Amino acid sequence: MEQLPDPNPTGNITELKGARYVAVRLLSRFERSDSYLDKLLAHEQKNTNLNPMDKALLHEIVAGVIRWKAKLDWVLTGFYRGDYQKCLNLVKNSMRVALYQITFLSRIPIPSAINESVEIVKRIQGERTAGIVNGVLRNIVRNLENVRYPDENNDPIYFLSVIYSHPKWIIKRWLARFGREETEKLLTWNNHRPNIPLRINTLNASTENVINKLRDLDIKFYRTPYLDSSLRLRTSRALFFDTDIFRDGMATVQDTSASLAAKLAHPVEGNEILDLCSAPGGKTFYMAELMNNKGSITALEKYPSKLNLIKDGADRLGLEGITTEAADATEYEPGKQFDIVFADVPCSGLGTLSKKPDIKWKREPEDLITLQKLQREIMENAAKLVKPGGTFLYSTCTIEPEENQDNIHWFIENHPDFEIDPAENYLHSEVCTDGFMQTFPHRNNCDGAFAARVVKKSDS
Repeated sequence: MEQLPDPNPTGNITELKGARYVAVRLLSRFERSDSYLDKLLAHEQKNTNLNPMDKALLHEIVAGVIRWKAKLDWVLTGFYRGDYQKCLNLVKNSMRVALYQITFLSRIPIPSAINESVEIVKRIQGERTAGIVNGVLRNIVRNLENVRYPDENNDPIYFLSVIYSHPKWIIKRWLARFGREETEKLLTWNNHRPNIPLRINTLNASTENVINKLRDLDIKFYRTPYLDSSLRLRTSRALFFDTDIFRDGMATVQDTSASLAAKLAHPVEGNEILDLCSAPGGKTFYMAELMNNKGSITALEKYPSKLNLIKDGADRLGLEGITTEAADATEYEPGKQFDIVFADVPCSGLGTLSKKPDIKWKREPEDLITLQKLQREIMENAAKLVKPGGTFLYSTCTIEPEENQDNIHWFIENHPDFEIDPAENYLHSEVCTDGFMQTFPHRNNCDGAFAARVVKKSDS
């Protein structure tokens, strides 16, 4: 929290309770740190005394403010008398929280949204600033339908950046690649509240059994056309995690695109698999399930603190043959080779902006090149660890060519003992392009992701 001289010595934001107050504090912490939203929210929800309804509201407000930050700031800048950007972060976030509720949450009474944010500002900076904030928010409510946005004809990139709340560099890239109509569809998808992606663990339950349980619980869902065991739920994570479907290991949270990447690896019973970048373990789990618990997987993770995520998940799902190890994927030397080496490499995450809206504000164009260097270092090491006749499976959760196709073409050029095994041989044609798995959120109703199956020639 910012250290400020307090004009109201008895006022302290930490003394205020409720989802909106916690949201302001968390948003301000987000802006001052390198931490990602999911980690901050998980910590806050674990350590707060909020009831389940308030926890859901906290998640909705924080994710929503970050998702729509550029548009919210455009409106606030236009109505704030003075330099809005020079406001304290806590004051700005108090106004953002109120405006988000006013604009996007129709069930929240407007007076409540305004009054609670004004109260926060009063505690931080006293009556005068609170009065200004009150006036700004009420003026916006009176004139919300008349807000003027950037001139679309004069600067279409800036217009789309504000209207859809994305950085200009991303807008520029996607317009050049997809054109105006498809770019707007992608931007629209990214601003949707995400559903919960579910993959059924067919070792513990049948798809129909889980579907019947969901119906009994009155949880709305729909099935994806690309994988029989993959569903999307229209409910809160908190509600799903409280069901026996999750507790008894009948299913796990995993996006369809991630499941497809694991399926493309095509593990079979008896395989020895190395998962170079395993945490939190979702793809590891699915490969173990596809082998019917009859094989071995070495699940690698650079940071030892994340290994428990893999162990706990495997235990809950009843999976065997998974061993964890803390090691750097660029340097790992186990002294043996594997049937499958799976590398779900660190990437920009630009295919996951619906569920991780903070990524778009954390990334810069140069990150793609920095990440590409790391990705290729992992690929170089992976090449050494594949048995002749074995498979190297490369995957990302991004839609950017530098991290996807460009890397595979580079890999084949530098490793002529490997060849591409077309994804069309294993997956639905609608998620395959030119031999690769490639999903786009607005086309496939799942995360944007990429995967390539590369096989080492038997005589190499």
